[in-house]
Amino acid sequence: MDVLVDGKSVGAISGDAVARLRLSVGTEFEPVRLAFEAEAAALATWDAASRLLAARARSRSELRRQLLRKGEPVVRVDQVLDRLERAGYLDDADYARQFARSRSLVRGMSRRRVQQELAKRGIAREVAEAAIADVFAQEGVDEYAAVERLARRKLPSLAKLDPIMRRRRLYAFLARRGFESDDIQRVIGALGIERFGDSAEE
Repeated sequence: MDVLVDGKSVGAISGDAVARLRLSVGTEFEPVRLAFEAEAAALATWDAASRLLAARARSRSELRRQLLRKGEPVVRVDQVLDRLERAGYLDDADYARQFARSRSLVRGMSRRRVQQELAKRGIAREVAEAAIADVFAQEGVDEYAAVERLARRKLPSLAKLDPIMRRRRLYAFLARRGFESDDIQRVIGALGIERFGDSAEE
């Protein structure tokens, strides 16, 4: 809400802030100027955070880091993040579930890799574990099947390599996605690619 003093705009604040400051036509502005400026700054931070969330979902930690990088004061950022959480616009548990579903079903990431990626985004371990367990149970994610599916998808691009190098590249590709060594070895064996060296070479 734009506020006018002597017919000139002095900034915008939320409707709730107008009520808190008891602003109305004829209110003397100077006694509330500092409080008004704080509310205007908070609204600007809220708007900046809302734009970032509108672009894509983010964890609280990610959003906080980006706002601080823009030069927003720590105290104001934390206050705005608290308000966003209370309003339901910022929810790490929901973000973690969406992330786990996307990365496991669309990108074929393993449970361990999804956990690592969520940790990088500042999601608490217990929140991440609960989200992953929920998604993997709901979607019936079978990690061995996921390894096999990715391996079959990757193999054509490795067709020109000799069997030893093909196996090494395929193993490395699957390991980077966080799959267990035993599952990778089983899939590679099932696909009939010749064995090579020990695990240290992989």
